[in-house]
Amino acid sequence: LKMFSLGSWLPALPRLAWGWALLDALLQGEIPHGWPRDSSGDTSDPLLPFPTGLVGACAISVLCSLLKVYLYIQCVNNPERQAEKEAIAAQRPLLEPLHVLVLTGVLALVGSRVAAFVVLEFSLRAVSTALSLGKGTHSSQLYLQCQYSLGCGVSCGLSFLLEGAPHRSWNLALAAGLAGLLALHARRLARHICALYELHSRARYCGVCILLLAAGHGIPRLLRNALALTFAVADLAAVELINRDFLSTGEAVRFWTPLTICYTLLVVYMQEESRQSTGRGLVFRTVVVRMGGLFILLLTVGRWTDILHVFMSLLGELWCLLCSGVLLKSCWRQ
Repeated sequence: LKMFSLGSWLPALPRLAWGWALLDALLQGEIPHGWPRDSSGDTSDPLLPFPTGLVGACAISVLCSLLKVYLYIQCVNNPERQAEKEAIAAQRPLLEPLHVLVLTGVLALVGSRVAAFVVLEFSLRAVSTALSLGKGTHSSQLYLQCQYSLGCGVSCGLSFLLEGAPHRSWNLALAAGLAGLLALHARRLARHICALYELHSRARYCGVCILLLAAGHGIPRLLRNALALTFAVADLAAVELINRDFLSTGEAVRFWTPLTICYTLLVVYMQEESRQSTGRGLVFRTVVVRMGGLFILLLTVGRWTDILHVFMSLLGELWCLLCSGVLLKSCWRQ
């Protein structure tokens, strides 16, 4: 730990001592003396939400890029889906960076309590959908619907795992850098496939295209395993974060029992509605119903800041669905 301490290798200048101490504390993830604290007395790094939000946004970007690759390959193999193939391959150079930037801001501003509720609600809905996959439900559409929940899960889980860790600012900087690099390479892969997959797969010229030609059908299974692991960690972090507000086990039981019942009824209602109607309107109605239920719940057990975070979460959900509208249409037609 001394190796990364600024005071151990920077020159000892009296006039700069306060500045070195401040920077050293920030890099270690500790709140300096006199730094503003929130109403709960939390002493965590005030800059913590921004790198975690960036990691969550990059996770959403990787998910969309891999789904874009998978759906494009499916359209190439089907002559009747050439219009969908052209729509998927359309380049949007400004939308993708803007998508990551907006999601980073939303995920950084949304509180951990609301993010935890979003993660738990989606986990219950995902289990219900997985049980009904044999009845014709398409998992690709569920992957697109989980975009914002995935971002909340990654940011919530990362914040919980690094809480109290020494040098967590270094760890978050490393995580954000690796996530950004992974998202950049996934985006380049999607662009390469949309531009050259047909040519390279026929000519057996590119190793990446040949690999996807042979094993591209396994992308959904890869995403399913990765999402299952991510949400398993996020669920544990969400439960721990919510339980911090209870002073006794009795209070926790009185909270979790009606919450579980309400979420279960909500999931059953949405599953029944999905069997009766399909299309883009159903997806947006589902988002409004889910966030409306969370809004009513937090009116009784939440804080005023939680209400604001619910509205921000609604905007984040709608933004993810709007940016992936072409992929959603391809999933419905598939």
